[in-house]
Amino acid sequence: MYLPKHFAETDIGVMHELMRAYPLATLVTQGEDGLSANHIPLHLNSSVSKYGTLSGHFARANPLSKAAASEGEVLVIFQGPECYISPSGYATKAETGKVVPTWNYTVVHASGSFRLIDDPEWVLAQLHTLTAAHEAQLEKPWAVSDAPADYIEKMIGAVVGIEIVISRLVGKWKVSQNQPAANQASLMAALNGQPMAELIRQRQQ
Repeated sequence: MYLPKHFAETDIGVMHELMRAYPLATLVTQGEDGLSANHIPLHLNSSVSKYGTLSGHFARANPLSKAAASEGEVLVIFQGPECYISPSGYATKAETGKVVPTWNYTVVHASGSFRLIDDPEWVLAQLHTLTAAHEAQLEKPWAVSDAPADYIEKMIGAVVGIEIVISRLVGKWKVSQNQPAANQASLMAALNGQPMAELIRQRQQ
């Protein structure tokens, strides 16, 4: 990933926060047929290693389940808030006209080793963890135990678990840090109410 110094995010806590807020990740693997990308919600456990461990599951019918013989390093991409930036949002447009469109975004790349886990008990525990994390804020949270046990057992048989031990984290926060203060202020006004406006404010020089 192209990463100019002023867009680099090195705070592990900040990167972990994005990974938890936007857990639907793109898992990129290299297999016999070349590169493959799968979109899987992953749960971050930050207490077991420096960069954390990711866990999830996917359909047994997914060709990814055949990757057991080639387990190795994978790339996991987490995409946070992003938006198109129009030149009309820049204060300097009226002064010089020397502005062009761009795209602001936040992203985390997590690299690490992975293993497939074909263990019903492990998958069940992972389902409990993932479900609890995403149901916690709901007025009437659903629990795995709400469904019939035999139904859950059947569903578990149709999926395979995955665990990724993260060995490297790279974060990129491209949120107008390269713009003068006047343009940052005018963009925040133009994007009022959008997550990107707050991100620009946080990274003002």
